[in-house]
Amino acid sequence: MRVSSRVGRVAVGVAAGSLLLALAAGAQGQSTAMPGVSQMSGVPLPAGDLPAGAVSVRLVRGSLGNNIAGHPVELHGGPSTLTEQTDENGRAQFVGVTPGTTVHAAATVDGAALESQKFPVPATGGIRLVLVAPDAASAERAAEDARLAAAPPEPGIVVLGGESQFVVELEDDELEVYYLLHILNNARTPVATDGPLIFDLPQGARNANVLEGSSSLATANGPRVTVTGPFPPGRTLVQVGYQLPTRGTRLTIEQRLPAMLERMTLVAEKTSGLHLTSPQMESHGEMPADGKTYLVANGPAIAAGQTLTLQLEGLPHRATWPRTLALVLAVAILAIGGWAATHPGHASAAAEARRRKLEGRRDRLFADLVRLEEQRRSGQVDAHRHESRRRELMAQLERIYGELDEDVAA
Repeated sequence: MRVSSRVGRVAVGVAAGSLLLALAAGAQGQSTAMPGVSQMSGVPLPAGDLPAGAVSVRLVRGSLGNNIAGHPVELHGGPSTLTEQTDENGRAQFVGVTPGTTVHAAATVDGAALESQKFPVPATGGIRLVLVAPDAASAERAAEDARLAAAPPEPGIVVLGGESQFVVELEDDELEVYYLLHILNNARTPVATDGPLIFDLPQGARNANVLEGSSSLATANGPRVTVTGPFPPGRTLVQVGYQLPTRGTRLTIEQRLPAMLERMTLVAEKTSGLHLTSPQMESHGEMPADGKTYLVANGPAIAAGQTLTLQLEGLPHRATWPRTLALVLAVAILAIGGWAATHPGHASAAAEARRRKLEGRRDRLFADLVRLEEQRRSGQVDAHRHESRRRELMAQLERIYGELDEDVAA
């Protein structure tokens, strides 16, 4: 599949955006399912809502809901180490850091040293990150979760988590569409759904593929993607890519959802004149990722069995008439050739008529050449006019003899 070489960059860039959206939701006090919060610890994420030179560090114990307030956090890497205390929301805010400086955040909680990845401070916007300290109660729960995860599956349901995204990129005369699906099992044991989750891709979809990094539970067969249970506790990541040809400046993508989508997020590469709309959209904005700018639309939950609709207007469109004209000419040539092959009598008659016409022109040119020589001898034409006209007649005769030779060879 041609898109596979580019999917890694897109998926990573948009996945970072997904994580950023999740953190923003947490910052606004919204509840969101985020299994494996320790995997987020120390990962710097761009934050366009922060001023340039700002770094916001959130300190938690075990989970995002367990903030650590009044605790020192350090920022290393500048001319000197900066220290700030976390507020009641567990955040330590560093401002005025010189853009381009490579820094990292650190804190010590109950004897455990926590450090973030090193990162350069961006020239525009700021950085958010979270440091997750270990929690004894969380460790006990993790051990219990591991025991339950190994238990036999129980009947249940799964949902498409709020971090799921539907991404559209433009490539020549087609769209490259990606589904970044976070399938959530919120139970502590594996669940067996009534049947597999089946995504029948929009009409015209081709080269569908389950992308690298996806769960082995997902397979693609033509325009259908199937995710077969049982589903383990937590998140099952499925990333799908396919191509969708465009035939004009407008296109509607409709995708039936086999499970409830907790929150809709649509992402489309921004180009001049492109408009992204959806009847399920309630807000929209822009997001940088992978060196590009994307239009981002958000909306409320969509129930299982309902259809997600994405409408694109202002798509770049190349004129199709040159390709159509070339196709028509090719068909016409083949038709004429086929007709001549099945009607040899007609073809021979046409060739004979052409030959006679060429011979008639040849004879007339010879007569003109003889008349020109007689005029030269009688002084009716000067030397310059004679030479110019003679070259013209000889050139025409050469062309006619060449055409007669071609007819004979044919």
